[in-house]
Amino acid sequence: MALATRTDRKPSMTRSMWDSSVGKKTVMAGSGLIMLGYLAVHMLGNLKIFFGSGEFNHYAHWLRTLGEPFLHYEWALWIFRVVLVAAVVAHAVSAYQLSRRDIRARPTKYVHKKPRASYATRTMRWGGIILGLFIVWHILDLTTGTVHPNGFQAGHPYQNVIDTFSTWYGNAIYIVAMLALGLHVQHGFWSAAQTLGVGSRTRDRALKTIANVLALVLTAGFIAVPVGVMTGVVS
Repeated sequence: MALATRTDRKPSMTRSMWDSSVGKKTVMAGSGLIMLGYLAVHMLGNLKIFFGSGEFNHYAHWLRTLGEPFLHYEWALWIFRVVLVAAVVAHAVSAYQLSRRDIRARPTKYVHKKPRASYATRTMRWGGIILGLFIVWHILDLTTGTVHPNGFQAGHPYQNVIDTFSTWYGNAIYIVAMLALGLHVQHGFWSAAQTLGVGSRTRDRALKTIANVLALVLTAGFIAVPVGVMTGVVS
């Protein structure tokens, strides 16, 4: 008679880390910093629209030829997209699972009210949902042209941007999303610093200042484009 053998295997270190709240928070922090880096570069690129159609269209073309001749046309751009999508998915999944875990840990309301959190903290979840929906709309508008007004023109990003921000709903969607982004960055940057062990009593004030400045600069930089189109500065 053969002896029964145990088939249970100890979870890998990676799986154990992911299953823990600390691991999920670390994934959120790391993926958030990747997205923050992308946002900073993306905002600077967007501001090229103030230098005219030639400059802006040339920049868009350069993004597609980045890395040539070592990389083929648009390969670098697709690498960036894959990394960014992976970061967004990892950020969203870890945030959702942490939220569910937090709810399960508190099935009933607190007897005593918790200290009032900041507006950014209280809107992190809704802000994430707003930004997720915005990303889908933004891709369908200026990448695929599926919901783009006035006919999408491939290879003419300057005109496509003008078309989008010539509509009231295009401006409304974009500005609301950028305000949500500012609040998300404000709280998220500081939280990421705490998760990654950078924060301390002596550094907290500096980190919060950096978070506020980053949120303000990104929000103002992104909103400058639709405002420029609305006011006729960009036309």
